[in-house]
Amino acid sequence: MPVTAARSGRLTDLPVLLVAVVWGSSYLAAKGVTTERTVLAVLVLRFAVALPVLAATGWRRLRALSAVQLRGAGLLGLILAGIFLLETYGVVHTSATNAGLIISLTMVFTPLAESRVRGTRLPGSFFGAAGLSVLGVALLTQGAGFTAPTGGDLLMLGAAVARTVHVLAMSRMESVRGADALSLTTVQLGAAVLVFAALAALPGTGASPWWAAAAFDGGDWLGLVYLSAFCTLFAFFVQMWAVRRTSPSRVSLLLGTEPVWAAAVGIAVGGDRPGVPGLLGAVLVLAGTAWGRTVADRERGAGADGAQDGGKDGAGDGGVVAVGGVPDGTARTP
Repeated sequence: MPVTAARSGRLTDLPVLLVAVVWGSSYLAAKGVTTERTVLAVLVLRFAVALPVLAATGWRRLRALSAVQLRGAGLLGLILAGIFLLETYGVVHTSATNAGLIISLTMVFTPLAESRVRGTRLPGSFFGAAGLSVLGVALLTQGAGFTAPTGGDLLMLGAAVARTVHVLAMSRMESVRGADALSLTTVQLGAAVLVFAALAALPGTGASPWWAAAAFDGGDWLGLVYLSAFCTLFAFFVQMWAVRRTSPSRVSLLLGTEPVWAAAVGIAVGGDRPGVPGLLGAVLVLAGTAWGRTVADRERGAGADGAQDGGKDGAGDGGVVAVGGVPDGTARTP
């Protein structure tokens, strides 16, 4: 019996680990298909492909959302739109390796923000981990020499902050508590696509989705389908499937390997050459975020053991796998 359970656990782990690999590769995929002029067009096309599938899959539950839940999810979608814009413009102007590692700072920013909001104190070891991560990013953005961070690096840093805001909003908003995760994701992505389409329609904001679609070659379409089908749909449904068969903490641990894969894909496939300072920075970022995540999870677990009925600070049913979010509350947009 234990052998069967262990084998079942490994079978569950493999698809989740594959999601982490897919997410890690998404920065290089987005960089390959997007230019500064086509950011908005690519975002519209990417989610125009994924959104109908999500809506059709969860149509009954989507119709069951109350007006209050729809408004709350729509507001979260505006934040989500900001995250996608910062990430996509950022990855155009920096390397895939930098993008994947800098965005992982969300794993440090989120517990810090949660502690301030809740009025709790994190242990000193967490601040040591945070300092290690920040030092790592400082070295990572230097590349082969000591220079100022690029605009893309700063945009990715802004995206990490925006992800943290999204996590806190999703966990604190009463209006989305109890909302079905699939429905919540669908509404948020729908609101984000409306933002992208509205911005794309403005003059001087780049190519229209139709122009970009007509100009795409076969490789561009493969990249777009990869982002839509694998980095969005496959990732979301694997999370939905996995959290019902294993613990959220286990899923979170596996998805937390995403920055490792981002760095590996960027260097091995994308040809990124971060130099000695950059490589040292990458190691420090990975070590700092992993350490910080461990400390934060330990503190969260201790708090949950001491709380009665989970209190009012939990993420609620809607926050379990909302918008491709890591189940422990560390957001990851699909």
